[in-house]
Amino acid sequence: MWQSYFNGLLVTAGLIIAIGAQNAFVLAQSLRREHHLPVAALCILCDILLVSLGVFGLAALLAENPLLLQVTRWGGVIFLCFYGVVALRRAARPQALKEDTQAGPRSLQRVLLAALAVTLLNPHVYLDTVLLIGSLGAQQPEPGAYTLGAATSSTIWFLILALGGAWLAPWLARPLTWRLIDLGVAMMMFAVAAQLVLLA
Repeated sequence: MWQSYFNGLLVTAGLIIAIGAQNAFVLAQSLRREHHLPVAALCILCDILLVSLGVFGLAALLAENPLLLQVTRWGGVIFLCFYGVVALRRAARPQALKEDTQAGPRSLQRVLLAALAVTLLNPHVYLDTVLLIGSLGAQQPEPGAYTLGAATSSTIWFLILALGGAWLAPWLARPLTWRLIDLGVAMMMFAVAAQLVLLA
C-alpha cells in the first residue's frame, strides 16, 4: 500500500512542479491576492478527477488485456525516462518564473473560468494526469493508495503556491532554484521507471 501511495506522490510531484501555465496562473493569483484559494481548490479538484479517471478507467481496461498492460508499462518506462532527460536539460538551462501581476482586479467567476481554461484546454494536462499518471496507477498493487498519493501531492503543491506565493516569489525567481527542482524531478522519474522495469 505504502509503495503505491509514495509512487503516486512522487510521480505527481515530478509532473506538476514545473514552470507551466497552470502553476504560473495560480502563483500570479496568489501574488495579487485575487481569489487564489478558490483557484487552488479548483486546480486540486481537476487533478484528482482526471487522475482518478485515468487510474480506474485504465485499470479495468488493462486488467482485461495483458498485452495492453505490457505495452502501457514499457510505454510508461520510456516516457518517464524521456521526461527525466527533459528535466535534466532544463536544469542545464534554468529559467525564472515570470508572470504579469499588474492587471486590474477580476471577478471570482472570471478568474475561475480562466483557471478552468488554463487547466482543461491544455493537452499536456491530459497527457500527464489521465494517460501517464493514470496508466502508471492502473498497474499499481493498490490503485486507490496511488490515487491518494497523487491527490496529496497535488493538494500540497497548489496550497504552497496559493498560500506562500508572495513569500515564494523571490525564491522562485532564481534560476538556481529551478535547476535544483528539475534535478530532483529527473531523479524521481528515473526511480519510478526503474520500479516499473522491476515489475515487468
